Amino acid sequence: MKTGISALMALMLTLPASASWMLDNEESSLKFISTKKNAASEVHHFDAMSGNISDDGKAAVMLDLSSVETNIEIRNERLKSMLFDVASFKSATITTVIDMSKLDGTDIGGIYSSVLDVTVDLHGKQKTYPAHLTVMKMSDDKIVVAADDPIIVNAADFGLEEGIEKLREIAALPSIATSVPVTFLLVYEQK
Repeated sequence: MKTGISALMALMLTLPASASWMLDNEESSLKFISTKKNAASEVHHFDAMSGNISDDGKAAVMLDLSSVETNIEIRNERLKSMLFDVASFKSATITTVIDMSKLDGTDIGGIYSSVLDVTVDLHGKQKTYPAHLTVMKMSDDKIVVAADDPIIVNAADFGLEEGIEKLREIAALPSIATSVPVTFLLVYEQK
């Protein structure tokens, strides 16, 4: 019996002291705003995301581009095929580095805000944007990372202008904005 307990304790001591932080897809959101005709703006989102924060604070979110939701089915299909080209590019990734030590020892509700580099990887191209983010300790095993201000993503940074032009033509619109504000609220739980 003592040998079994000793072996179990030895095993526990060899496990990493911190566990992984995993994105809670149900509680998280990433939204973007499209504008057409220079005046009509609409909010869209992605239904399927995954992600984690590693022990060194590297935070990642992977978006399933085929889960785009605009509340109009034909528009969803057009975005998937004409803009995102989900047959060739199934996902997009957003990364940053969170200073988890700023939450160590803080009470529940403790927060810090900072301007951090956020890198978007979409269609095989990467672009880094400065972003005002707030990180909040919701409980001992849950944190929230939120964009204080929208990040303005330009379609030209990812070679998406042609896709936007195709969408404009098929919908017979005078214009579709090529820059979109993106905002997010990401909930990570320690597993």
